[in-house]
Amino acid sequence: DTHNRHRQLENLPFADVIVHCGDFTDMGTEDEVLDFLNWFIVLPHPHKIFVVGNHDLCLWEAEDIEDLPANVHFLQDRGCEIEGVRFFGLAYNHSEALIPYNVDVLVTHEPPAMILDEGNNTHWGNALLRNRVLEIKPRYHLFGHAHASYGTENRDGIIFSNGSSLDNSYTAVRKPKLFRCKYASVILL
Repeated sequence: DTHNRHRQLENLPFADVIVHCGDFTDMGTEDEVLDFLNWFIVLPHPHKIFVVGNHDLCLWEAEDIEDLPANVHFLQDRGCEIEGVRFFGLAYNHSEALIPYNVDVLVTHEPPAMILDEGNNTHWGNALLRNRVLEIKPRYHLFGHAHASYGTENRDGIIFSNGSSLDNSYTAVRKPKLFRCKYASVILL
């Protein structure tokens, strides 16, 4: 979650893949999306993955984004394989049944219910998503949405990570997470 504050993220560590878990805009306008994409595309990471969040309104039902470079992956209910790692991105508020088996890294905006999902004494996670994740057992589940629950947990052999860069005041206060997956390193925003 960067909510238009992506340019405040300086000195990002290098990784083979950089993943943004949605809410890269504040109001979900095309101008905000273009500003994010112009920033994201030129990052030095060889591969870039992003999904939409609840704030990214103008892309909620988009199937694709024209003219993205081949190394920028808009995972709207689809997957890709990078360096032997199988990624799948589920769009915000789309059916969990779309998540296939044999996924190494699942990328969503919403957290699973009761796992790194609490903020302001409320659990913001999705119970159906949690059930599906525990069923398919990806190696990693990367997400955001609950800004106060930044962190990583290992449950049932799955590494869950909330990579929210901002606190509840929308101030960039947290460093990106860095993971090693098979033959690729992954940074989470």
